[in-house]
Amino acid sequence: MSIPLTSGHRPDSNAAQSDSWVQKVAHDVGLIARSSTADRVADVLRRRIIEGDLAPRTHLPEEQLIVALRVSRNTLREAFRMLSHEGLLVHELHRGVFVRELDEADLRDLYRLRLMIECGVLRSLVDVAPGDLEALHTDLSAAVSASGRGDWIGVGTANMQFHHDLVALARSPRTDQVTQRLLAEVRLAFHAAASPERLHRKYVDRNRELLDLLEGREFERAAARLEDYLRDSLAELLDALRGEVA
Repeated sequence: MSIPLTSGHRPDSNAAQSDSWVQKVAHDVGLIARSSTADRVADVLRRRIIEGDLAPRTHLPEEQLIVALRVSRNTLREAFRMLSHEGLLVHELHRGVFVRELDEADLRDLYRLRLMIECGVLRSLVDVAPGDLEALHTDLSAAVSASGRGDWIGVGTANMQFHHDLVALARSPRTDQVTQRLLAEVRLAFHAAASPERLHRKYVDRNRELLDLLEGREFERAAARLEDYLRDSLAELLDALRGEVA
């Protein structure tokens, strides 16, 4: 099940913020069918990660989530196992389940896969109808609106959706699914940046450039620009992870 993204907010470690994301999870329960499954619970938690509400090292309290999601302990634990397999969560003995923290090797591997998938999709395109790009226009507008409000976490969420919808141009449900999980891990890396504005501001314009190239059917040129874009993004995230960016 793919859940559309909406603007999120920066989490922190205090109790109020913890309550905030738990409340969002409780709200998301409306997206889970009556015949709730671990897959759907995992979708809800993945959504909170992609939207930036769950930062690395955030503890996921079983009791609160069982109540918020209205699911059994076994269902929740199965969802935890699924997300752990995806590299989003980690179980620590006698301490519980936490959102995973990425290292340099993780980032390099994630971006290697992004280059293969996203640039490969652009190079595979033969044509696009105007309607095919509507979602990308919506995502770009959301990013522009969020930047105007100074909501850089919201800009990051819109950027994640832009890249997800870019891959969707391939019309491959399997590629869409892989990309959704991949971008959830990428979103965890964004929390390493001390300045979300510095991280995200330039990519609004770069997304606009990509969209212009797609509208002009310049698919190979768009793929080349996206390669540069992703390599720059990786370099900035690695610097942030090392504490080299203010």
